[in-house]
Amino acid sequence: MYLEIVTPEAVVFRAQVDAVKVPGHDGEFQMLNNHAPIVSTLTEGEVKINLAAGSSNEVKRKDQSGFRTEGSNVVYYAIKGGVLEMKDNKAIVLAD
Repeated sequence: MYLEIVTPEAVVFRAQVDAVKVPGHDGEFQMLNNHAPIVSTLTEGEVKINLAAGSSNEVKRKDQSGFRTEGSNVVYYAIKGGVLEMKDNKAIVLAD
């Protein structure tokens, strides 16, 4: 599936991913490929991104602030809140 993280300033992340875990208003939840369509509000926390095999060089991060990595295929991005939409194997996070 494709993940895009957008802030008021810019698109800070774009890549094919295997999974994404977000801090939803009612608790954390994870989305995988072919997840049902969903719209959810997000709270302060970290978005955990499991990159798809071979996609690490497709990651586009405008600046490194807010990002941290764990190994070669897991990326975390800190958010203060926002909204998530998942539809047709494309997840878009509008982050504060």
